[in-house]
Amino acid sequence: MLKFLSIRDFVIVDRIELEFVPGFTALTGETGAGKSILIDALALVLGERSDAGVVRHGCERAEISAEFYVSELPDIAEWLRENGFENTGDDEHICLLRRSVDAGGRSRSFINGQSATLQQLRAAGEKLVDIQGQHAHQLLLRSEAQRELIDGYSGSRPLARQVKEAYRVWQELRQRRVAWEQNANALTQEREQLEWQINELTALNFSADEWQTLQTEHSRLSNAASLLEAAQMGLEALSEGEATALSQLNSTISRLSHLVDWDDSLKAVLDLLEPAQIQLQEAVYELGRYQQRLDLDPQRLQEVEDRLGAIHAAARKYRVSPDELPALLKTATGQLDELGHKEDGERLAKEEAAARAEYSKLATELSVQRKKAAVTLGRQVTSAMQTLAMAGGEFSVAVMPLEQGNANGMEQIEFQVSAHKGLPLRPLAKVASGGELSRIGLAIHVIASKLSAAPTLIFDEVDAGIGGRVAEIVGGLLKRLGAERQVMCITHLAQVASAGDHQWQVSKSADPDTGKVSSRITVLEKQERVEEIARMLGGVKITDTTRKHAAEMLLSARAEEL
Repeated sequence: MLKFLSIRDFVIVDRIELEFVPGFTALTGETGAGKSILIDALALVLGERSDAGVVRHGCERAEISAEFYVSELPDIAEWLRENGFENTGDDEHICLLRRSVDAGGRSRSFINGQSATLQQLRAAGEKLVDIQGQHAHQLLLRSEAQRELIDGYSGSRPLARQVKEAYRVWQELRQRRVAWEQNANALTQEREQLEWQINELTALNFSADEWQTLQTEHSRLSNAASLLEAAQMGLEALSEGEATALSQLNSTISRLSHLVDWDDSLKAVLDLLEPAQIQLQEAVYELGRYQQRLDLDPQRLQEVEDRLGAIHAAARKYRVSPDELPALLKTATGQLDELGHKEDGERLAKEEAAARAEYSKLATELSVQRKKAAVTLGRQVTSAMQTLAMAGGEFSVAVMPLEQGNANGMEQIEFQVSAHKGLPLRPLAKVASGGELSRIGLAIHVIASKLSAAPTLIFDEVDAGIGGRVAEIVGGLLKRLGAERQVMCITHLAQVASAGDHQWQVSKSADPDTGKVSSRITVLEKQERVEEIARMLGGVKITDTTRKHAAEMLLSARAEEL
């Protein structure tokens, strides 16, 4: 049950704090006083979308808080626990929803003081409050609204969502199967091309390591004559020619070795020359071994050049560099493997058939529930029409099979009505007048609301288009509903307002200094209710007779309660 609502800087509301009570509460006031603003604020804190326009002019942000008592609502208590919003201690039976919207349009949501997403706020709100808007009757003319209402009435909304998902899966598999059939030839050609490419690259048997080795070997073989010549020249200069570097270095070391006895300072020079002698001798040995290994091999050179030519040809063919050929082979192998794992037509057809069977199973179950609910709702609304000045009228929910199912099931829902006895049933959108639509819509919404799990029901001018005796009957319906739930109704009808257990008056006024318009709500006492009911009956000029009539209406409503 809604216990407390705080609204600050919302549209024309400066600050309002309201404490709610059980039963049926009527909200009345002049047109434009801001009655619907209260519902809009409550809808906002329950997760409706917002924009910067809801912020009162000149203010930084609008803030709305709603406190609910949930001790007798195990579903919402369990939901709070599962989502980490559970209260502890003395507040364990309280659910506090809060929403703020700044002047830039940015919104923040909180549940029990913890930050929440808009989706979470909406999920909690759906379990706490059911709001029937002032255009609910007109929405009943739309086929999708009729379908959603019958699903809600039958408790089939979760199943309807399953049907929609099953249909999506089925259609997705169907599209894949059709696409496969259309592209089967192209896939075959692509597979053959990849296989040919892989076979050619595999036969080439080329690796990045071989590429480096071949380049080095080709460079050596193609320059073997120059390398031999350079090696021979080096050996002659170092050890095999006349006045070689090694012999001169040996002579110098030998001479200095004899002279070091005469002058110790030459030892430092010897220490530098002796390592050089060793390094030079090692160089001579290495150069000799290199010369022995190096020979002219035209046949091997031709083999290397042929191999390099084959590699370059493959690289040019596939428009990559030679060192990218191994990666190309790997990529082609992966693509062929992926094609090999793609669905074949037979497997896709089987999966499509299974998905269609699952859809048909769920949709058939949904059809059974809809048909059963259609009979019950039709009977109940027809019964209610007899008391709403439509005696002899009949209401029916037609469940018309569709040749091809769709995401919403295998039938179309259509509300049909016969306003008077003897007239055939025809679609609601074609035969109902404005007043008849209001009465039928109100009957439907009151009946459907009884099945809602939400403990708080709000009706926003859903009694528009009726009056007189019908309005009294509507007031009685809401009053009886208020004995089971917390009910609030914005109304312009004195007959409906007088049936309320409580009555609040919404009014607006302008600040004489700033000119700002503000809306406020007053909880009416007994005599104040008489004045407000009289205003609703008599308009601008209220007479004693009007007041007497208003008092009689309130007494009559209380007498019916007793």
